[in-house]
Amino acid sequence: MEIISFKNIDSTHKYIQNALKNGKITPPVLIVADKQENGVGSRGNKWISKDGNLFLSFCVKMKQLPKDLPIQSTSIYFAYMLKDILSARGSDIWLKWPNDFYMDEKKIGGVITVKTGENIICSIGLNLRDAPHNFGKLDIRINKDLLIEEFVKKIKKNFSWKQVFSKYKIEFHKTKKFCFHLDENIVSLKDAKLNQDGSITVNDKKVFSAR
Repeated sequence: MEIISFKNIDSTHKYIQNALKNGKITPPVLIVADKQENGVGSRGNKWISKDGNLFLSFCVKMKQLPKDLPIQSTSIYFAYMLKDILSARGSDIWLKWPNDFYMDEKKIGGVITVKTGENIICSIGLNLRDAPHNFGKLDIRINKDLLIEEFVKKIKKNFSWKQVFSKYKIEFHKTKKFCFHLDENIVSLKDAKLNQDGSITVNDKKVFSAR
């Protein structure tokens, strides 16, 4: 996977979307920046950036993904890979459904994934060194370049959805203390049931993590 680095960028997510559309890049490719001015978060929110944190976006062809991976659950799939790397180094980071990194009860990052033609774009923001008010940061020190290198290696291994989900579901109970946004409403996850495809059933409605 080609890695393209920037000192400063408006948004890694917007850059990779535009570059893909204009034919300037060919998947698989990863864009990383030391700093971004206008990061994209969930539901159109802005991801507030701090120097020294992780800001990256990458693009892969859908045909390169595991055949058993539900496309609607790619956020969980890639987020858990990154979480697994950090956990192996002693971090207590965990993944809250559908796409957020947490330390205890504070959000420290998130993932958004979009399908563009026959490609998947995934963007990740993670507070490694500093955090805005009311957010948390990672509990271990890790070199950003090393983290990206290990993450790319993990992606290339093409783990099955079954392998990733079998680990993810073990800590899903932590999610039940929280709420999430559904159709402009805030819904409790207390009684949510996690399904094998990464979706949840809540209030008799099946909901996927895609966003």
